[in-house]
Amino acid sequence: MENFINLLKDWFTILAPSTYLQALIVLIVSYFIAKFADWLLTKILKGIASSTKNKFDDRFIELFHKPVVASIMMLGIGRAIYLIDIGEEFTWFSISALWTLSIVYWMTFTLRFTRMSLTSMSVRPNQFQMVQLNTLPLFNNLAMLIIIGLATYFVFISWDINVSAWIASAGIIGLALSFAAKDTLANLFAGVFILADSPYSLGHFIILETGERGEVTHIGIRSTRILTRDDIEITIPNAIMGNSKIINETGGLNTKTRIKIKVSVAYGSDLKEVRALLMNAAQTNDAITQIPEPRIRFRSFGDSGLQFELLCWISQPVLRGRIIDSLNTDVYNAFIESNIEIPYPKTDIYIKESPETTQ
Repeated sequence: MENFINLLKDWFTILAPSTYLQALIVLIVSYFIAKFADWLLTKILKGIASSTKNKFDDRFIELFHKPVVASIMMLGIGRAIYLIDIGEEFTWFSISALWTLSIVYWMTFTLRFTRMSLTSMSVRPNQFQMVQLNTLPLFNNLAMLIIIGLATYFVFISWDINVSAWIASAGIIGLALSFAAKDTLANLFAGVFILADSPYSLGHFIILETGERGEVTHIGIRSTRILTRDDIEITIPNAIMGNSKIINETGGLNTKTRIKIKVSVAYGSDLKEVRALLMNAAQTNDAITQIPEPRIRFRSFGDSGLQFELLCWISQPVLRGRIIDSLNTDVYNAFIESNIEIPYPKTDIYIKESPETTQ
């Protein structure tokens, strides 16, 4: 391979003995290679990409061909500068400037491509749970900082600038900022992990460790908001949400949730009739789902009566309060009509003898 390159150099010197002519030939060849690459990307590959339904590949080729063409031309210009030998300092300055322009081109392409990719991911939350519309600005800004940081690093290298001191200074500043914004960073990372792990989502009904219950209305980078049944919005920092026990009533295989109606009947009641009345109350209520079917459980012998539970399922946790109210009303009316006593604590006072009254 080395012999072949040396042979090409010899033929090139014979055909163009002047260095300026050699530089001109290099520029012309670079131009035609760049035009060919531009034609290949914009005509051939873009034509193939346009036949697909996805517009992502069309946009990618549109962004990609510009830095490719620019890089080919800059390589040709750099090679031409080496050939004409215009002085070491000017050559170094010119090559560094060309490297900087190339880095800027590729940095711009990477920024646009990353932004386009993240936007495409955010509109498909089922496939990419971490990148959503509300977290899109965070990932865009984070990607921009990383890409610009890397581009700056390579620009410094192209100008022979020692970046060790800069990196050390940036590390010290970053350490100081991390201590100053410890709580903010904790909420930030917890928010990202919540979005990635998805213990709950928008619209889910959750119960906090402190007892509050409500619908998740917002999952942000810093905090999560829930709306209680009293229409009170509660904002909880994500660092607390990430380290707390959360009961998700909407989670699981489906959104159905089970409710319990506890009722006590007097000793001596007909157990078959009690079971029939409770089952009828559940089966005649349109808000109760029949799959799974309602269940009756005789739980225990209480101090005042026999303890029963009616177990049934509802389609949405938000309906819990209204359906419990409806079932309690139906059960009470059914027991009254069937003369089944619902016991309650009673206190009987026995007076052994009446105190004598003084005249």
